[in-house]
Amino acid sequence: MSYLIRNVSVLGGAPVDLVVRDGVIVDSADGTEEVMDGTGLIALPGLVDLHTHLREPGREDAETVLTGSRAAALGGYTAVCAMANTNPVADTAGVVEQVWRLGREAGLVDVQPIGAVTVGLGGEKLAELGAMADSAAAVRIFSDDGMCVHDPRLMRRALEYVKAFDGVIAQHAEEPRLTQGAQMHEGDVSARLGLTGWPSVAEEAIIARDVLLAAHTGARLHVCHVSTAGSVEVIRQAKARGVRVTAEVTPHHLLLTDEAVGGSIEGTAPYDPVFKVNPPLRTAEDVEALRSGLVDGTIDVVATDHAPHAAQDKECEWAYARPGMLGLETALPIVLHTVGDALGWDGIADRMSRTPARIAGLDEHGHTPVPGSPATFTLIDPQARFTVDPAALASLSANTPYAGMELPGKVVATFLRGKRTALDGKAAA
Repeated sequence: MSYLIRNVSVLGGAPVDLVVRDGVIVDSADGTEEVMDGTGLIALPGLVDLHTHLREPGREDAETVLTGSRAAALGGYTAVCAMANTNPVADTAGVVEQVWRLGREAGLVDVQPIGAVTVGLGGEKLAELGAMADSAAAVRIFSDDGMCVHDPRLMRRALEYVKAFDGVIAQHAEEPRLTQGAQMHEGDVSARLGLTGWPSVAEEAIIARDVLLAAHTGARLHVCHVSTAGSVEVIRQAKARGVRVTAEVTPHHLLLTDEAVGGSIEGTAPYDPVFKVNPPLRTAEDVEALRSGLVDGTIDVVATDHAPHAAQDKECEWAYARPGMLGLETALPIVLHTVGDALGWDGIADRMSRTPARIAGLDEHGHTPVPGSPATFTLIDPQARFTVDPAALASLSANTPYAGMELPGKVVATFLRGKRTALDGKAAA
């Protein structure tokens, strides 16, 4: 299918016509194209998410590769990196190839599997890193997700191993001995609610250790979901020293604070498990530091940590609820709401497309939609506002903290190599 999109603004520039043919953007139309009115719309390179949970194999009641792909396309994404904490764990070439093939069959976004660092996420023995890298999935990012690789000797070996093929270790930074029994951020709110606290230093200590290991090995380290002001400062200092470290922040850590756990948001009550995440929601001062760090480039990317959970795993007592919340369909509006003015459209393209594509080695993604580039982009209506309705989301799960919130910006259409994967709130079949 060919398309002519009239009067669209690429990265906020002057209106132009975009012509899509044979999977690329070309110079001129030939009259056979389907015409779309792009007046008032912004064209961005297709968004790339470094941190998505698709739950398949193992928890297809919460999400599948297909339903997660639909959610991603509707959120403006053209590629997602699927986390390794499936069942079975993605710690072999067989499992990562299974996820990769399911993504190709869905055909809505490029699904790039993340391989586990250690067997079964157990933190005791390195997984088949080389086999996963050499597989059809060509894995380049390895992570034990919510299970921090806390053994420094094992972390060093992992960094040394992946350096051989320019892989990257993505670390969930959490010193487990400092967070035993933790339920939320350690501070005034946790004291008031009587919940065991997750201290900021548990994250900052691991990041400090890991940047030293990255400096020692010369390998690439990526810090998942940074959540504290202290972590931002540790990463800033490491970058100034030339350490090969990158970092991500989630939309929810840019917007919400631990006060939400106490019922500060209208329509919610204290101990609402929808606000339970790992790492936990932090303080207003942390949120401000994360926003500043994203704007000045200390934090490289926004990653959703899209974490769908079935109702029985989330709608229960706080202590028993699984951590995590949905993110794919609301990430861009949250970024627009929190740091959109400070970043501008080019900055958003950098933090949500170009840089995550570069970190993941996804060469077909992150290109500004101009003639000669892949037709892999998304169209945004920046003036539109919408109210989040969990029942209307494409995910199989409904654990969004934004239910009832009015957010700015709406994805109008998403294109992957010339295929229109989403249009006006509906994903392609």
